[in-house]
Amino acid sequence: MDEILVRYMHFIGIIFLASGLVASHILAGWQLNQQQFKSLRIADGVYGLGAVLVLIAGVLLIASVGKPAEFYSKNPVFHVKMTLFVIMGILSIFPTKYFLQNRKFAGDSIQVPKKIIKIIRAELTLLLVIPLLAALMARGVGLA
Repeated sequence: MDEILVRYMHFIGIIFLASGLVASHILAGWQLNQQQFKSLRIADGVYGLGAVLVLIAGVLLIASVGKPAEFYSKNPVFHVKMTLFVIMGILSIFPTKYFLQNRKFAGDSIQVPKKIIKIIRAELTLLLVIPLLAALMARGVGLA
């Protein structure tokens, strides 16, 4: 039962992460007023919450309720998946920093820089690959 709850938490985290990232992408492409920019910051927060849930649940799956740790540690597909997740996390620092620094902008509107939009798109691209790697890993691909 514990494993089911942790896997459920993992899936909910993935859903939050994906929905926050997609919402950020949709909102970031427009000239935003203060309320819309607040919505963008909330979407970024949902993304962050999802990432934290995925990380906590993932650690619990490896450390206590999932398959034996050797299943993960000896699988290169798992290492690629984790590397991409870490890259996503590092990339997410830049948009979040921008959103926080500009949370109290004084003008009528704000345009999110193209650099931030490109970073969000890169994160979305990584998010498309990670579930494929997870499915491959679950099937034992990469194990000798």
